Amino acid sequence: MTHHGEARQDEAGRSGEVGVALKERLCGWWRVRRTAARRDEGMTTSEYAVGTIAAAAFAAVLYKIVTSGAVSGALESVIGKALDAPF
Repeated sequence: MTHHGEARQDEAGRSGEVGVALKERLCGWWRVRRTAARRDEGMTTSEYAVGTIAAAAFAAVLYKIVTSGAVSGALESVIGKALDAPF
């Protein structure tokens, strides 16, 4: 029980006024973090877009290499030798 004019203390021994100030600071800190997190949502979308474009470009280059005359001839040769091998 408190006497008239004394500030109450919380479980950690802080006065009520200090506890309120700390709570306000923490609420402000969380508000800033939430705002920053919301602003970063677009970044992940753009990162996925850049990654998708890079993967598509790599696939196109790989397709061109595999379907080129030299590589195509080498693959046909390897497959032909594998099919002609005696069991």
